[in-house]
Amino acid sequence: MLDETIYLERDCPATLIPAGDVITLAKESPVSVNQALGGSVTVTTPQGMFRIERQHWSALGQEAADALEAEFQAQESAKPNLDGPFSEDQVWYVLKSCYDPEIPVNIVDLGLIYSLETRPAEGGKHEVDVRMTLTAQGCGMGPTIAADAKERIEALPGVDFANVQIVWDPPWNPRMISDEGKKKLGLV
Repeated sequence: MLDETIYLERDCPATLIPAGDVITLAKESPVSVNQALGGSVTVTTPQGMFRIERQHWSALGQEAADALEAEFQAQESAKPNLDGPFSEDQVWYVLKSCYDPEIPVNIVDLGLIYSLETRPAEGGKHEVDVRMTLTAQGCGMGPTIAADAKERIEALPGVDFANVQIVWDPPWNPRMISDEGKKKLGLV
């Protein structure tokens, strides 16, 4: 089902990749699913590539939405219990659930995370600071990816606040991709 052309069953908000602009894909527009990772799906249309968030998967039709939800639930069931005492490992784990919508590798294995710092906050919780970059400075998806990372970090029970900052120094290059990321991309 997901490897066939799908025709949208209703108008659907989507984020244009790589510009980051939110537009509406019209009902009956043809789309092809490229990847479904981290709770969003990347589709290609005659107008370009777009990211569709989980709450809008129903526009793809019930069968496709059910298949995407099953994939998402399988990914979610593989994650460890994150309800225990706060640890930096929990933050790294949730960052690994954030994906560049054009590349099927998480932002940690892409080498986009430059630093992660935590400090105690009120009520026994923690504040988290992340410095990250993007694969290209002109990528309009930066705010979307950073917001995704912030949301996932702040969903951790031990986190009070997360600050995710996009930086450009040092410039990203493909040598920063982890060995795991290189395997996924077929580079080793």
